[in-house]
Amino acid sequence: MKPERKITVHVRSELLDKAQKAARAGVSETVRKGLELLAASDAYDRLLKMRGKVRFSVDLSELRQDRR
Repeated sequence: MKPERKITVHVRSELLDKAQKAARAGVSETVRKGLELLAASDAYDRLLKMRGKVRFSVDLSELRQDRR
């Protein structure tokens, strides 16, 4: 695991206030959560680009039998 980095970020007060209210967290945790969401959205975008390009050898009827 990489060590943490200390950063300085300039943001509008009202943006930070709204983000903290939505996150129900302090400044550091709110920024951390925002960065995690941004990183996750990039991963989702890459997965969506793969849509229809990956073939699975899974039998849906066989999978559904587990639900019974």
